[in-house]
Amino acid sequence: MRQELMSLPKTLAEDVARNLVMVARLLDEEPEQAYAYSRVALRLASRVAAVREAAGFASYASERYAEALAEFRATRRMTGTVDLWPVMADCERGLGRPERALEMAGAPEVHKLDKAGQVEMRLVAAGARQDMGQDEAAVVTLQSSELASNAVHPWTARLRYAYADALLRVGREREGRDWFAKALEADHNGTTDASDRLAQLDGVEFVDAIDEDDAAESESEPQRPDTTDEAADDEDDADDTDDDVSDEDDDETSETSEEPAGGTDESAQDEDDSDDEDDDESAHDAEGSDDAEKAEQKAEAADGAAPSSFLDSPFREPAAHGEPKSDDED
Repeated sequence: MRQELMSLPKTLAEDVARNLVMVARLLDEEPEQAYAYSRVALRLASRVAAVREAAGFASYASERYAEALAEFRATRRMTGTVDLWPVMADCERGLGRPERALEMAGAPEVHKLDKAGQVEMRLVAAGARQDMGQDEAAVVTLQSSELASNAVHPWTARLRYAYADALLRVGREREGRDWFAKALEADHNGTTDASDRLAQLDGVEFVDAIDEDDAAESESEPQRPDTTDEAADDEDDADDTDDDVSDEDDDETSETSEEPAGGTDESAQDEDDSDDEDDDESAHDAEGSDDAEKAEQKAEAADGAAPSSFLDSPFREPAAHGEPKSDDED
């Protein structure tokens, strides 16, 4: 693939390589995202066989079998190899054409495949038989020297697993269990769920130990009444009672304070009235004193002016200094 990308400009080759790396990384776990990256790479370099192959596998993983088949055919034309023949036949199965897959399984191209390719082609052919309802024929299709070999290859676990499943389909449960056990022995990378199928046949149920322990603890612990809310309510009630008592005390205090205030005002008014009366009496006494003083002064003046005897009276005639003269004398 590196040599194929070297035919592209450096910047473009780097972009395409980054997208292809993401396709390979996400293909098993996130096929939809892998498909999106493959479309980007295909748009950038559609004439590179490695790009067409990656786009074909991304489409196959996301169950877009028509697109996958078109990309695989394009790759085969560009490279001239038959390595993709088994997966192309499986795309025919995905498109609902198992007969076409069986035809491809008997084509001369199968003989050009390596051992791994031939085993893959056998698996596809057995699946096509099952699609057509030929379960017994599927069991016969899988029986081969590769299945009987004790040697372990990358494809051994998948072949044994497929054979065990085919035996279950025809009611040979005991044999199927044995082959699931053999598949589990060869499945070092966990590519199959042979362990789960074997446990299911043995009636073993896996339970999460952590969840089970939590559930047991929750059941064993007695349920205690939640007194937090009740205590909070009691505290609130107590606070309300204290507030009511405080309000009543405040009311009584205010009433008590208001009553002396009113009495004080009345006492002050009475004192003012008394002071006014005293002032009036004082003024009256002062006026009386003044009148008495004036009367006394008048009396004294009168006493000074009034004659003490008739002789001092102003109405008396002037005193004669000698005897009065008579007319005769004049």
